[in-house]
Amino acid sequence: MDQLKALIREVPDFPKPGINFYDITTLLKDPAGLKGVIHSLAQFYRSKPIDVVLGVEARGFIIAPAVAYALGYGFIPVRKEKKLPAERERIEYALEYGTDVLEIHKDSISPGQNVLIIDDVLATGGTAAAVASLVETLHGRVAGLGFILELDFLKGREKLRGRDVHSLIHY
Repeated sequence: MDQLKALIREVPDFPKPGINFYDITTLLKDPAGLKGVIHSLAQFYRSKPIDVVLGVEARGFIIAPAVAYALGYGFIPVRKEKKLPAERERIEYALEYGTDVLEIHKDSISPGQNVLIIDDVLATGGTAAAVASLVETLHGRVAGLGFILELDFLKGREKLRGRDVHSLIHY
C-alpha cells in the first residue's frame, strides 16, 4: 500500500486554509495505481457474500463499477439530489457546514441483497453512514464498506461502528 500512498497528491489549504486535501486523481491516472486499487479492493471482498456493488457520486463512480466488474457483480449508483430519473429513496444528512441529500432508485436493491458500498475516502463518516441507511431503508444488507483511503484522525469509522469497514490507505 506504500506504493499507492506515494501516488496520492497532498494539496495544502484546499478547499480552505488549514485543510490538507488528499487528491486521488494522481493515483487514478497511474495505470499500476489504478489497477492496484481495483485489485486490492476486489481481492479483499472476493470471498464475502456480496450480490451487488454500490458507488457514491462522484469519485465512488470511478472505483465501484470497476470493483463490481472485477467481482462479477452489477453496479448501483447513489447520486446527488434530482439526478436519478425513476422513483427514488432519499436521505438528507449533516455536513460540516449544512446538509446534503443523496438518492437511490427504489428498485435498485431487492430485500435481503448483500450490498458492498465503495467510495474514495472515509473522512467524518457522514456520507458512508447515510448511504448505509439508504441500503437498509430498501431492506438490503450492508455487506461491507470499502475505501481507497481513510483519514483516521477524523474518526469516521466511529459512525460506522459494527460494520465491516476496509480502507486500503490510512492517514
